[in-house]
Amino acid sequence: MYNYNYPPNFYFDGNNLRNYQNDNLFNPYEGLIRGNLFKNIYDPYKNQKPYAIKPMNDQAKMLTDIDSLEFALVDLNLYLDVYPDDKSAIELFNKYRKEQNELLNSYQNKYGPILLNSDALNNTPWMWDNRPWPWEN
Repeated sequence: MYNYNYPPNFYFDGNNLRNYQNDNLFNPYEGLIRGNLFKNIYDPYKNQKPYAIKPMNDQAKMLTDIDSLEFALVDLNLYLDVYPDDKSAIELFNKYRKEQNELLNSYQNKYGPILLNSDALNNTPWMWDNRPWPWEN
């Protein structure tokens, strides 16, 4: 999947300086397939293993990476609603937001728009209905 290179974000837990991502969070892809970004509250249903998403081509891989980052952003947003002063979480949220924007732009330049506010829609002919759609391949 997407190559997540985490920055050195640390937090102090009262006793030790700890790495925020490695100790508490799954990476975006792992969070997506588990339905939870936070390791300490992840509870698999009846010990079921998460279903690994296996994209069949580059376009599907890019969409999976976009979905993974979107999931991470939503989960971090919910966390930040409760803990708005967590600097590490804010930094991670903004890192993922930038990565997702870059990936969205790359995808839309290569395959066409997936959002109605895409710059790819500035073209003639209208690109919104370009085929094939991702699910038609």
